Amino acid sequence: MQLALIKNPDESKKIVYTIARIIYAETHAVSLHVVEALASMIKNFHVSSGLDFKEIVSDKDIFESLNENSENHDLLSIDANDRKFQMCLRVVSRMLQNSLPDSCCGATRFHRADRMPSWAVSRGYIADIDGLLFYL
Repeated sequence: MQLALIKNPDESKKIVYTIARIIYAETHAVSLHVVEALASMIKNFHVSSGLDFKEIVSDKDIFESLNENSENHDLLSIDANDRKFQMCLRVVSRMLQNSLPDSCCGATRFHRADRMPSWAVSRGYIADIDGLLFYL
């Protein structure tokens, strides 16, 4: 028996799932608040940079989980039926429909509290939400 991969031609659904997987991997979906904050940050970065969402969510410098040696990389393969992943999907859908209020104070960058990237050394964070630090 041969299996065939069915691809969804609807690019808008593909980007929803891509963003949701990254948000899940970065936040572990520990709370609705942190999921909404990271989605807000992605939207803020999109608006301030003019980059499209596909470019943003493929940047390994922004999203550590995209790096194959990341401890969170395997979380990108979360089962689409997982309850917490479904929460991420709903939040991303709201963000893309412009119906998600900014919950990260206008931030355009972030990192996990247990890391200190070089770009963050001379900057002060503006929000600390469930282990993620957000910056302008």
